[in-house]
Amino acid sequence: AELGVIGFSDDGDPIEDSNIMRQALSYSAGLKLPIINHCEVPTLAHGASMNEGWVSNRLGLKGMPNSAEEIMVARDLSLAELTGGHIHIAHVSTMGTLNLIKAAKARGIRGTCEVTPHHLTLSETLVMGPTEDSFVPLSRDAYNTNAKVNPPLRNQSDVRSMVEGLQNGTIDVIATDHAPHNQVDKTTTFQDAAFGISVLETGFGSLMTLVDNGHIDVNTLIKKLTADPAKLLGMDIGSLKKGNSADITVFDPSETWIVNPQTFLSKGKNTPLEGTLLKGKIKATFFKGRKIY
Repeated sequence: AELGVIGFSDDGDPIEDSNIMRQALSYSAGLKLPIINHCEVPTLAHGASMNEGWVSNRLGLKGMPNSAEEIMVARDLSLAELTGGHIHIAHVSTMGTLNLIKAAKARGIRGTCEVTPHHLTLSETLVMGPTEDSFVPLSRDAYNTNAKVNPPLRNQSDVRSMVEGLQNGTIDVIATDHAPHNQVDKTTTFQDAAFGISVLETGFGSLMTLVDNGHIDVNTLIKKLTADPAKLLGMDIGSLKKGNSADITVFDPSETWIVNPQTFLSKGKNTPLEGTLLKGKIKATFFKGRKIY
């Protein structure tokens, strides 16, 4: 921690061995640092490429059940209670997961979590393209590989629960889970395509739809993207108080724009939002007082 470590994670790979997770949480408790886990039971998720449900059945794709996430979340929260460690659940996506975290927090367990812009605003039907009716023929836009992400986009009930979790404080922070890929990774069959969405340049505009629809206020949105993540990781950043680094993003909340991945600064153009009208535009970014965008 003295060398600047802010947490421990195995990135997108779940910590399968429960004893290793127990030891990790025990050691991290002494350091007062979180263990960040991508919660997924590999044996339940193996071969799955999207959410398990009527859409996966319609498309003939193997789906990932909600329990693949929820079982490991329950395990990690139980081990956090046992060890006194801090478990941070990355990119939550199911109603069941939020129910587990909410109950754990009520018992005083050190469990926190994050949600992505896409799990707050998009659902599994995006994989089918514009056809969202099970009785309408599929369009040429079905099997949209740019909508393939892990955890997968879930059903509308799960999406609503993510918004409610943000409103009631169960969800601590918003994280983009930005996962850029080149065209080769995505221009293949849905089953073989890479998981991940390029979110960095569309995330804010997507999230502003929640503000526009009255689900959250803009101050809460900004706090969940800046000050709250910094606090969770024990970093003295994410605010404009005197003496802090001048890391500032300037945005116009009312400007509308159409998503065009060819204008992205990121090399990853893999977004399922191409052609979507968004409201809320980033105008400038400053890092340590220097304008970098």
